[in-house]
Amino acid sequence: MSATPIVPTTDAVVTAPQTTAPKKAKAPKEPSRANWLVRGVLTVVVIGFLIPTFGLLVTSFRTRDDALETGWWTALFNPFGSDWILSNYTEVLSQGMGNAFVNSLAVTIPATVIPILIAAMAAYAFTFTEFRGRDTLFVVVVGLLVIPNQVALVPLLQMFGALNLIGEFPSVWLAHAGFGMPLAIFILRAYMATLPKAVIESAKIDGASHYQTFWRLILPMSVPALASFAIFQFLWVWNDLLIALLFLGGGDNEVVTQNLASLLGQYGDRWDLLAPGAFVTMALPLTVFIALQRYFVRGMTAGAVKG
Repeated sequence: MSATPIVPTTDAVVTAPQTTAPKKAKAPKEPSRANWLVRGVLTVVVIGFLIPTFGLLVTSFRTRDDALETGWWTALFNPFGSDWILSNYTEVLSQGMGNAFVNSLAVTIPATVIPILIAAMAAYAFTFTEFRGRDTLFVVVVGLLVIPNQVALVPLLQMFGALNLIGEFPSVWLAHAGFGMPLAIFILRAYMATLPKAVIESAKIDGASHYQTFWRLILPMSVPALASFAIFQFLWVWNDLLIALLFLGGGDNEVVTQNLASLLGQYGDRWDLLAPGAFVTMALPLTVFIALQRYFVRGMTAGAVKG
């Protein structure tokens, strides 16, 4: 009897272990030509805006005769051959700019805080509460943005005159608060619409009232939008001349814009004081903008894109 070979039913296939080559790290993308073009255009625009401002700053430290005879750039080429003085600033402050600066603070701070608080409550109601006519009322409020403020000046003068508020700070506070309210509600409502609804629902489940939800959750989460509107309102009120002139008048209640206009003198021959006066009025708005600029873009772009 011959032995027959045993043939396995399945063939064992031995494969060599495969090794995967490590992926090469992608090189960082270089800025495209379009990005460089945008940066170049922005650089030119920024320089174009800074040159006149810088020239005004240099002029504010020069004597009147030097400013009349030569341009401000000549002082940069020969800085030690020019006369640099601080008397322009001391003269500006001695002509009432210091008191006007304090008056502007007394006008601007309440006129910024009041509309922010009221508009934040209104934006919360438009966003997180349900009531009849909510959308229609919001459209009406936003529609007030297209109405010029000048059409309301005569009725306000009549109303404030009946209440004996003309020449008092509350009249300017109320006027600026009313004029800034539509924009504040629009900005804050757009931002609050992007906040997570789960936080509000969790607060309701925990038994929080609308008052607690607003002050403890919504208001702290809305700081970027609040800061962005605060910049707009602060700059608008600080640089305003018309409303302050109508409702406050001159004298002891004049603000920086009124004082700056009066620096020219009766015959308009003291133009050399305008440069230092302008920088005194610009100091605080620049400080506010620089301090709050990190919130500015976040607050203004919130709600612009939803995805």
